[in-house]
Amino acid sequence: MRNVRFLLFTVAVLTLVVLTIPPNSVAQVGISITIGPPALPVYEQPPCPAEGYLWTPGYWAYDYDDADYYWVPGTWVLAPQVGFLWTPGWWGWGGGAFLFHEGYWGPHVGFYGGVAYGFGYFGNGYEGGRWDGDHFSYNRTVNNVNVTNIHNTYNTTVVNNTTVNRVSYNGGEGGITARPSPEEERYADEKHIAPVAAQTEHVQAARSDRQLRASVNQGKPPIAATPKPGALNDRAAVPAKEAGAPYHPPANRGGAEQHGNPQAAHPENNVPRPAAPNDAKDLQAHPRPAAPNTGNAKQDQKYQQQQEKLAAEQEKEHQKLAAQQEKEHQQMTKQNANEAARQQMEQRHQQQTQQMEQKHSQQQQQLQEKQQPRSNPKERPAEPKK
Repeated sequence: MRNVRFLLFTVAVLTLVVLTIPPNSVAQVGISITIGPPALPVYEQPPCPAEGYLWTPGYWAYDYDDADYYWVPGTWVLAPQVGFLWTPGWWGWGGGAFLFHEGYWGPHVGFYGGVAYGFGYFGNGYEGGRWDGDHFSYNRTVNNVNVTNIHNTYNTTVVNNTTVNRVSYNGGEGGITARPSPEEERYADEKHIAPVAAQTEHVQAARSDRQLRASVNQGKPPIAATPKPGALNDRAAVPAKEAGAPYHPPANRGGAEQHGNPQAAHPENNVPRPAAPNDAKDLQAHPRPAAPNTGNAKQDQKYQQQQEKLAAEQEKEHQKLAAQQEKEHQQMTKQNANEAARQQMEQRHQQQTQQMEQKHSQQQQQLQEKQQPRSNPKERPAEPKK
């Protein structure tokens, strides 16, 4: 059971929101995003470079240091394992902020927020290709494939029954309302592989390119897709044809920087910012809720059992996440991963931890509201006997 404080980014200022914490505990601060990502830009797909490469669609990532979204170009990535497919990452509204759910490799394509990324990713599953034994076959109706170089192809027309738009996030105001199916929920529990090193390096390259910032390109990135990860300057890289929708940066962001006022692009924040815990194991323990006291002993016992059951379930979930994150740390150390890969892992761990905290807080609040004694308007004090 853990406690976290969140630092919310609202338009152009950072506001410290203080949540209830136990006495003498250490305040923990994270960054949450209340401004949704821009619409997906319109762009063409560069040709597949060789057999075995799978398409990973572009998306808007977020730079917490610069308080700005930036475009990570779509690109072709060599599959890390035969039979594995790519589930794209996606932004979703978490009840108080937008959270990014990182993509992964696995035997099936899972839920990705219902976002229609295109090129086979139309909000549900993947229609761009399939594994035939140890060879990947490409659906040419949705992929740019040169049959002179790649021979494993087929043509299947994709019937898309969903409304096609450029919305890039799930939930919240104006967001996509899709929810995971039971099948997609099962896929989430399968064996997964995190983004490979080439993908994390691709993200870092995009983050370093100022022209890919939403505040600079207004939702129309000059590099929308590349033939391979990190190949931002390759002649086969393609620009966006147009923005998915008009984009207006938050006040005092980006646009001012382009007009000779770089100070306005980085709003001043004098609020102390203690380091945010990246891992679940670093969080402070939640205080136990007060024992129920409704005046009904039987009802109080029932509520107490519900509290203990929820506490046990949340602790189990916390321990599972902490073990998973520790395992990833050990793998990084064993593989002698570079700094870019380590930073990507730490960002992912922080998002996972915040997600868990928000979920647990909501569960506790809902249970406590349910246990509050309710007055009955029909009940009246007994009239004195005459």
